[in-house]
Amino acid sequence: MSKKEELSKQQLKSKETKERIFMAAKHIIQKHGYEELSIKNICEEAGVSNGSFYHHFKTKDDLLSYYIEDQPSINPDMLDMPKDADEAKIAIIHVYLNYVEYCEELGVEFMSGYYNPKNQALNPTIRTERPYPIVTVQHYVERAMQAGVLSLNVPINAFTTDIRMIVIGNVFEWCLRDGIADFSGNMRRSLGKYLDSVIS
Repeated sequence: MSKKEELSKQQLKSKETKERIFMAAKHIIQKHGYEELSIKNICEEAGVSNGSFYHHFKTKDDLLSYYIEDQPSINPDMLDMPKDADEAKIAIIHVYLNYVEYCEELGVEFMSGYYNPKNQALNPTIRTERPYPIVTVQHYVERAMQAGVLSLNVPINAFTTDIRMIVIGNVFEWCLRDGIADFSGNMRRSLGKYLDSVIS
């Protein structure tokens, strides 16, 4: 067996272990609630050792963050250089409607556990990386600004912070109402109003 084949076999095994750990965490949250989500319980449910868990994730919140951020990717064509500011707004909203779909797929119980003040993985001041949608949108807007397609009337960091707060607010509202809310409609409306006020 070549080194390349061996590596891909190891990568596949690693991915399968990560998936098993996540599915165990998801099952615990859905069956018993976030309070019962401990590394010990996750490892028992997944049939892996503590060492295996820590090989893949730093903490249980890191585990949840991994799957929140590893959502299905956006069609790259959707995020090509926009023709104008209006097209850029549509693309940005599309990114977050994709996120809404992913949240709905994971379920209210899971998202309620994740969007919790105790989850330091959500704290942008201590995180070394930022969640996938924010990174995608920031790079997209920066490229469009450099090309002179659009301009922002706020600094880019303020822009991404504002969007992050709007998104968290919408997720929280959806969780608070136990999923009985117009999640995608609320996200589209609130983001649309904000984007209209800062992008030209």
